[in-house]
Amino acid sequence: MALNKRTAFFISDGTGLTVEAIGHSLLAQFRDQHVEQVTLPYVDSREKVHQVLQRIEKSANESGMQPIIITSIVSNQIRRELHQSSALMLDVFESYLTPLANLFGTDPAQSVNVSHGIADDRRYSDRIEAVHFAMDNDDGRRVREFERADIILVGVSRSGKTPTCLYLALQFGLRAANYPITEEDMDSTALPKILRPYRNKLFGLTIDPRRLMSIRQERRANSRYASMEQCEFEVRQVEQMLRRAQVPFLNATQLSVEELATRLMSQAGIERRIE
Repeated sequence: MALNKRTAFFISDGTGLTVEAIGHSLLAQFRDQHVEQVTLPYVDSREKVHQVLQRIEKSANESGMQPIIITSIVSNQIRRELHQSSALMLDVFESYLTPLANLFGTDPAQSVNVSHGIADDRRYSDRIEAVHFAMDNDDGRRVREFERADIILVGVSRSGKTPTCLYLALQFGLRAANYPITEEDMDSTALPKILRPYRNKLFGLTIDPRRLMSIRQERRANSRYASMEQCEFEVRQVEQMLRRAQVPFLNATQLSVEELATRLMSQAGIERRIE
């Protein structure tokens, strides 16, 4: 651990994904600060929390700087233990559970499974089914299933369609398929015939040609497929195709998969429903 470097600990009694996302978002507002970020999941016993406290105090002693704790732990006992540390404590649940309990007139469940949504078996099963759908319908493998799709991503090869489909499936339970626009499809600026019946489900991804070339070079170095000329041609042709067909599209170059998924859902008018 580097000296004179503050450490932020994201501590959870579950996977840590929620508090990690919150922590990243909070610390991103202070980009001039150099903070080492450590995620500690499944801190669900007194023994584990004592190990965590030792690690936090070691960090404080070695760096000479007050650590930060950002936690989503639901157990009152474990949260009280964490409050004994010398760190700045940011408790996600403490800020919200008491006002909600007062509003509802009942105590919170104090359940890890409930806080992470595992109790809803149907919703979980829907997400798993959506992931299988995305995998089965990757790269236009099963166009006959496009009728079942909630959204169909189109774009040049390596523009980010597959990871975005998988994220949409896993995070939102959407049946997302994708279809790569190939060089054969670019003989015309019209949509490929196979996509035309599903135009209302289509959403395009585009990418800066320089970034596309860099990605393709890792896959097929020094090939025509990865050349700057080919990348520029394909991006230009596909963007013209999407504009002509009035298919909405986003540039994926500077967007994370999370931002890309959220923005395209908003632009496509797909509501994020939690039942």
